[in-house]
Amino acid sequence: MNGQRAVLVLPTTFMNESGQSVAPLVKYYGIESSNLLVVHDDIDVPFAKLKMQWSRGHGGNNGVRSTAHSLKSDEFWRLKLGVGRPPGRTDPAVYVLGRFGATQRGDIDVAIAKATDAIEHFISYGGQEARQFTGELND
Repeated sequence: MNGQRAVLVLPTTFMNESGQSVAPLVKYYGIESSNLLVVHDDIDVPFAKLKMQWSRGHGGNNGVRSTAHSLKSDEFWRLKLGVGRPPGRTDPAVYVLGRFGATQRGDIDVAIAKATDAIEHFISYGGQEARQFTGELND
């Protein structure tokens, strides 16, 4: 992509066990941690907004927890797609596994398109540039 080699992976494991897929691929391809981007949902990011971060904790996301555990490091980039907080007393696990409502679909489709742009920017220009670009996408 734009002269850069990239490997895009959608693990076939359960989300909570993503690290079992990611770690062997990182080793096989010799991917440096600064070139690894994990894309995931986040209830602490406002709905349909994006946030890119380097080397943060898992924030309760079991897929990120599994990946950090399998890599024995939390030093990798994350692109968080905001799904917002669950309404009322809804169990967060039930909320994130549910389907988006009809009124949410348009906004989430736009956010996914923006996430695609952010991923392309990450591949082309690296994490720091992509973080800046991602912030601008939310404006």
